[in-house]
Amino acid sequence: MLKRLNQIANITIGSFIGVFIGYGIYVFWNYKTHPDLYAMQSAPWYTSIFVYGIVMLIFVMVAVIAKLIIRKKMKKEIKPIDAYPR
Repeated sequence: MLKRLNQIANITIGSFIGVFIGYGIYVFWNYKTHPDLYAMQSAPWYTSIFVYGIVMLIFVMVAVIAKLIIRKKMKKEIKPIDAYPR
């Protein structure tokens, strides 16, 4: 069960990072094709990428903390053979 949760955490981390990279590429492409739309804004064109990146980092940090907790519990579950009484 813990191994499955660890795999889900890995997939979640990879998905968040992949979506962030894709979003950054899309915003950059949109800025290059429509620079006049971004000129009307008071903030720079890359501000949305920063905000999205901060939110993504929070989610990734939560997933990493969950992975560390799962890893700690997985190590507790595995007991050496010498620990069993004879």
